[in-house]
Amino acid sequence: MVLVDDHGMFRAGVRAELGGSVEVVGEASTVPQAVSVITALTPDVVLLDVHMPDGGGRAVLEAIRPTLPQVKFLALSVSDAAEDVIGLIRAGARGYVTKTIAADELADAVRRVAEGDAVFSPRLAGFVLDAFTQRPETVVRDPELDLLTNREREVLRLLARGYAYKEIASELFISVKTVETHVSSVLRKLQMSNRYELSRWAVDRRLI
Repeated sequence: MVLVDDHGMFRAGVRAELGGSVEVVGEASTVPQAVSVITALTPDVVLLDVHMPDGGGRAVLEAIRPTLPQVKFLALSVSDAAEDVIGLIRAGARGYVTKTIAADELADAVRRVAEGDAVFSPRLAGFVLDAFTQRPETVVRDPELDLLTNREREVLRLLARGYAYKEIASELFISVKTVETHVSSVLRKLQMSNRYELSRWAVDRRLI
């Protein structure tokens, strides 16, 4: 397995938790590095972070799938947002689990994906079923929501749930300063003045 995540401490934690149950043959922390490592090693499974700079997990999938279709991808993310799940599955991932997953369950998920199964955290399977039974013409795009990056949506969702900046930083494995930067960006893009307006906006769109 190749482990792709832009946080070194998280990669080390996954290695430690998995122990010897899954062989980790390589790691990467950026999209270009991931593409290079996966291409060189052609692992059975890639455990793939969803949100990274330069396009995130989806960019890795789109770069690898055309030339190495035999490599299977399992997405691992703090996000349980339907748009993230659907986006990665449409790009070719064989499964999607959240970072709250237990170590033994993660090892089992990697093995199952390697064997060809599709694996999802329980509540996420419904998103996939819904997405592939909906008619394309029923999908309604939100121009304001489209202005936000996936990471900004994650921050906004947690903000709307009442998380403090420090709690958001801990949940997303980023710094408080980065959280503040994302909130400022969202406020600017949506032309709002405070977090309470953002929370109401998120609730209105059922983002929480």
